Amino acid sequence: MRNIQAPEIILILVVLVLLFGAKKLPDLSRSLGRSMRIFKSEVKEMKHDDEPDKPAPTADTREIEGTIHRADPPAAPRQPVPEAERRDS
Repeated sequence: MRNIQAPEIILILVVLVLLFGAKKLPDLSRSLGRSMRIFKSEVKEMKHDDEPDKPAPTADTREIEGTIHRADPPAAPRQPVPEAERRDS
């Protein structure tokens, strides 16, 4: 198979102009550029998702996967809601 040279490229461009018209080609190339930019950013995000982000645990703190930490402890212990005020019944 041989390489594409200048005459083949010119022929392809002429066919594109005839098919789509000269006015629509800039819009097509602009939307193609946007699509490629979005695709590139998504591929970059996928590469970052594969990398571990977790720092190594220190001696005095250990993280357990799946636990939820509160910003501050509750002010007072929770009181049960009387039966008359419950909404789930």
